[in-house]
Amino acid sequence: MIDLVLERRFATPLGPELVRTLSEAAESCFALHRVAWQGSLLARDGRRMVCRFRAPDVESARNALRQAGAEVTTLWPGTLHDAPGLDAGALAAANVLVERAFAAPVSLAALQAREDAGAACLQNHRVRFVRTFFSRDATRMLCLYRAPDAESVRLAQHQAGMPLERVWAFRAILPGLPVDSTLAL
Repeated sequence: MIDLVLERRFATPLGPELVRTLSEAAESCFALHRVAWQGSLLARDGRRMVCRFRAPDVESARNALRQAGAEVTTLWPGTLHDAPGLDAGALAAANVLVERAFAAPVSLAALQAREDAGAACLQNHRVRFVRTFFSRDATRMLCLYRAPDAESVRLAQHQAGMPLERVWAFRAILPGLPVDSTLAL
């Protein structure tokens, strides 16, 4: 089984209850293709969402999502990397996502070294790294942070010289838990 990330954008905002309803309605398609929905992060404005799945391969997930009626333009396999010593409390506190895209493949170690060098910038803005999803082709990265707000993360990332495409606050929608539960995927 591999980790997969689906990125979606919406012209009309979605609410968290609709996301949960659609995800639960897709369970039979997911089961047929051995795909497990791990959860979704929905932007506070409802116009952007990231969903995490576990599946045998990308094509199984693509087929299950299409059969469930989902748009599948940005689906990629990746690896999951947690902050050292990450516990459930720190994961539960994650509330801001940073999107990064790279024209050419990058090294996770090189990016981590850059972020480590800018650790004081993160600290100054009360921003704490929690988790990263890194694409297998090394051209895409999503990072979760705990912070007072998205602007604090944006400022800290800028001051640390970290590349970023977008920064947004999210709410977590997880299987079997109430919407806005205290966990992130």
